[in-house]
Amino acid sequence: MAESVQGFGLIVIGDELLSGKRRDKHFPHLVGLLADRGLELRWVRMISDEPALVTRTLEETFAGDDVVFSCGGIGATPDDRTRQCAAAALGRPLAFHPEGVAMLEARFGRPVEPSRRLHLVEFPEGASVIPNPVNQVPGFSVAGHHFMPGFPSMAWPMMEWVLDEHYAGWQDPNRLTEASIIVHDARESDVIPLLERFEGDYPELRLSCLPTLREDGHSLELGLRGAPAAVEAAMRALREAVEAMGFSVRPAPVSGGDGD
Repeated sequence: MAESVQGFGLIVIGDELLSGKRRDKHFPHLVGLLADRGLELRWVRMISDEPALVTRTLEETFAGDDVVFSCGGIGATPDDRTRQCAAAALGRPLAFHPEGVAMLEARFGRPVEPSRRLHLVEFPEGASVIPNPVNQVPGFSVAGHHFMPGFPSMAWPMMEWVLDEHYAGWQDPNRLTEASIIVHDARESDVIPLLERFEGDYPELRLSCLPTLREDGHSLELGLRGAPAAVEAAMRALREAVEAMGFSVRPAPVSGGDGD
């Protein structure tokens, strides 16, 4: 690929999520969007609307190298403080974005009077806009972070736009694959030496071991993730090694888990 691929992170902001009033849907959706493009999510943070916490979280993530999606807190009500916190974390002033103002004028009529509505396009200095196809009130991008509303109907197409507009050069749907097997009647302790050897033999792959305990016994799901050719060769070797230890093996269901 033309560009090096960095990691992706997700911040989901909202007291209603932490109180259990609403359930987050952004995490699984973003995982799918990235996977379709041969990309991966490295981490997720779910935090409250508390300004000090939002600012501190953004200070930490701005200091890193990951591309970050942030959902929530960019509306017009007093509890929407993500724009202000992003500016504070960057040490930049807020400024009305000319393109954002034009989008509001096209949506609500011109001119947009100074009001809380106008503050919807008050972004940290140097930001660019993210088009919102639902109500035309944009999100914003700054310093490798992409801020969008908490509403999935708005955030999800905005995520897709960001990925395809800014990170098309990183995308390769065939770059990553994963495969896994179910090892019946095996415990983690049975395969630790084998897995340690495989990590040394295939450092370019990600290895996982998921145990399952049932009333009628136990099993392991052993998985490999990485470049397709490397995964195919390593999985063949892994299966042969596990069978040589005397365990019964079968492919894992595509959805994950042992399916039992």
